[in-house]
Amino acid sequence: MCGIAGIFHHARRAEVREETLRAMAATILHRGPDDEGFHREPDGRLGLAFRRLSIVDLAGGHQPMSTEDGRYWIVFNGEIYNYRELRDSLMRRGAVFRTKSDTEVLLQLFECERAAMLPRLRGMFAFGIWDAFTQSLFLARDPFGIKPLYVNDDGQTLRFASQVKALA
Repeated sequence: MCGIAGIFHHARRAEVREETLRAMAATILHRGPDDEGFHREPDGRLGLAFRRLSIVDLAGGHQPMSTEDGRYWIVFNGEIYNYRELRDSLMRRGAVFRTKSDTEVLLQLFECERAAMLPRLRGMFAFGIWDAFTQSLFLARDPFGIKPLYVNDDGQTLRFASQVKALA
C-alpha cells in the first residue's frame, strides 16, 4: 500500500505551497512509512506528494518519478501485474529503463500511448501523471477501484488523493 496526493491550480497565477503538500502526505503516512517524495512545478501551479511502502525495486522506485527529460511526472499507488511484459514490449520499441519498477513502466507506457495504455494494464492501481509540456494532469484508477483515488475539483483547484482526509 502506498499513498498519492496532488494539487493542480487551473489558473496559472495560483501556487501550490510546499507546506500544503507535506500536510497532505502526513495524513496518509500510514499508507507508506518507508519513503516520501514531493514535486512542485517551477511555476508552482502543480504539486505532487507520495508516501511509499517499498515492495518492488526497493532502491529504484522513489516517487514522484519523472521521465529523463522531465516532461512527465508520476505518482503511483498499486501494482501492475504484467509490468514485465509491458517493459519488454517497450524495450523492443527502444525504451531504456533506469529502474526495475512498475512505476517507470507506467510512465514510459504513458509517454508512448497516453490514455490508450489503460486497457493493457493488469493490476490494481491509481495514479496521476503530469505533462509539463501541455500543462495537463491525467488521473486513472483500476476499473474495479481496488486502489482508491478521490478527486475534488471546485473549478479553481483540483485535488486528488488516496484518502478523502488528504483532500482537506
